[in-house]
Amino acid sequence: MVAAMAAFALEDAFVKQAAAQLPVAEILVLFGVGGTITFFGLATVTGEKVLNRDVFSPVMRVRFAFELVGRLFYVLALALTPLSSTTAILQATPIFVVLGASLFFGEKVGWRRWTAIFIGLVGVLIVLRPTSESFSLLSVLAVIGMLGFSGRDLASRAAPATLSTNILGFYGFLTIIIAGLVYGLWDRSAFVVPDTTALLALGTAVFCGVFAYSALMKAMRTGEIATVTPFRYSRLLFGVLLGAVWFNERIDAQMLVGCTVIVGSGLFILWRGNKAKTRRT
Repeated sequence: MVAAMAAFALEDAFVKQAAAQLPVAEILVLFGVGGTITFFGLATVTGEKVLNRDVFSPVMRVRFAFELVGRLFYVLALALTPLSSTTAILQATPIFVVLGASLFFGEKVGWRRWTAIFIGLVGVLIVLRPTSESFSLLSVLAVIGMLGFSGRDLASRAAPATLSTNILGFYGFLTIIIAGLVYGLWDRSAFVVPDTTALLALGTAVFCGVFAYSALMKAMRTGEIATVTPFRYSRLLFGVLLGAVWFNERIDAQMLVGCTVIVGSGLFILWRGNKAKTRRT
């Protein structure tokens, strides 16, 4: 899980690096093509069929919609806002997953976890600092991306078990291509011929993304969820560190307080959920 989070953070950094030269739509398309080809190759080697009836199930269509929204707006956030704040906002995903599980799947959430969810939302606001002069509406892009990823994770819970990591990865990256084409039609920015630096950045981002996705699925499918899930928050450490060192971003006290509130709330929600499961068993 820690390796997956480190690779995801590196993927974000290389995508942000490529965004210095290439339009967002082109980044999405090229990044998606690289990942789609890679996962198609892995599926072919292992004898898995990419065209599977379960891929077109209603829950997978919902997952596709959330994946498209999450990927598009998160890449926009990476391109237009600091990496550190984008990563911090993304850490609220588990909080919204629990909220969504309560609202849509009928999972019982006690008052302590509802309180933690509310506190976690306050942490997001601290990072966003909506009353501060430094607030930018562009920061909302990361929030929309985070909500998209939360919906995708919720839909993944109901996804058919017959779909392997390679198949989910193939269609996940295929969604990124579609997101890029859709945004390109709206933005109408002309694609440019990427130079060597941009190609290397995107190629490395694809490699990191494929490795991160595979490592994440391995951790979630073979390890105890209660044990591995809290280590998702290590991505915050890697993201903030890369933002400060690579992109010279300033990490102030308010950012650190917001990060602490978000992570603390998420860990408490996970702890209470695991405790409730223990009592039921």
